[in-house]
Formats: sequence, C-alpha cells, structure tokens
Amino acid sequence: EITLIILPLVAPVVESMGFDLVWFTILFAVCLQTSFLTPPVGFALFYIKGVCPPDVKIGHIYRGVMPFIALQLFGLAMFYVFPQIITWLPSVAYGN
Repeated sequence: EITLIILPLVAPVVESMGFDLVWFTILFAVCLQTSFLTPPVGFALFYIKGVCPPDVKIGHIYRGVMPFIALQLFGLAMFYVFPQIITWLPSVAYGN
C-alpha cells in the first residue's frame, strides 16, 4: 500500500518543516480516499459497478459520486486552511 511506503519517507521531512504529523496524516488519508473515487484510478467506483445491475453504466456511477467528491474536496480545503479542525481533539485528549 502507498501509505506504508510513502509516509515513513516523508514524515521526517514534514516534521522538520514544522508541520503537525497528525494534520499531515489526515490530509494524506483524505487525499487517498478521494483518489479511490476519481478517475483514472477510481477503484471504489469499479467495485460498485461490479455489484450493480447491468443496466447501470459507469457514467451513472461517476455522476452519482460527484457531490460526494465535491464535499471531500471542500473538507480537504477546510482542513488545509483551518488545521485546528484536525488537531483540536488530539490536543485536548493528550495535551500539548
């Protein structure tokens, strides 16, 4: 999996640049989740196509998932602009 290869390589660099590792990991995970729903990869969409009736085309599935992708991208932008959304609960639970 890409997470097992990439995160150990980039985490020290991200930390040395002063970014919060929890924040970066959540952004990374949301980006990965979005990639499973968008072309050219879209693994999740092909899985859905496999269980749908034959008259449901892949284009119908793409159109149906577009609002969800838009919400994910909006959330990703919010996480980027306001990192406190991600870091608030861990800072309360574990202290700073």
